[in-house]
Amino acid sequence: MKKLILASNSPRRKELLAGLDIPFEVRVIDGIDESHPEGVDIYSLPEILAQRKANAYKDHISDDEVLLTADTVVILGEKILEKPTSLENAKEMLRQLSGKSHSVVTGVCIGTKNDLNHSHFSVLTEVRFKKLTEEEINYYVETYKPLDKAGAYGIQEWIGYVGVTGIDGSFYNVMGLPVQRLYPELIKIINL
Repeated sequence: MKKLILASNSPRRKELLAGLDIPFEVRVIDGIDESHPEGVDIYSLPEILAQRKANAYKDHISDDEVLLTADTVVILGEKILEKPTSLENAKEMLRQLSGKSHSVVTGVCIGTKNDLNHSHFSVLTEVRFKKLTEEEINYYVETYKPLDKAGAYGIQEWIGYVGVTGIDGSFYNVMGLPVQRLYPELIKIINL
């Protein structure tokens, strides 16, 4: 059985992967280019970035290891909402999401040293927010400080409890890792 390596500092990805009861190690390298390539469909971007991250690990994994990389984006209309750069930027993002539906797309790449892109896929989930009040937006941002979250929110936090009126697709995908889709892929590759 191969050893699983999670190439992510995300506490949500660690939590979700741990929930699959597959032992893993976290290994993160700095300096990976996460810029958005020109002319790429925004719904394809997370999968492309997950593959780019995987390719950066070529010299950082061994033959008996399986590498898992992922990237999540929040898409409102035709605009990507990145991680906010400030608390004010986070509030503005939540104002944009308020009363609307948006897409969350997570791209995943699973590979080995000899085939870093053995399996890759994207999962899309639609999320609907109620009309948020300024008080709700201010409370959430000032209390939870969501600067490390694409779209400035965590569905598993207070704002998800009070603001999300529905989802179509995987809840865990919105958290950052589509574990239902990931699990069968991981089992196949780990047991190769």
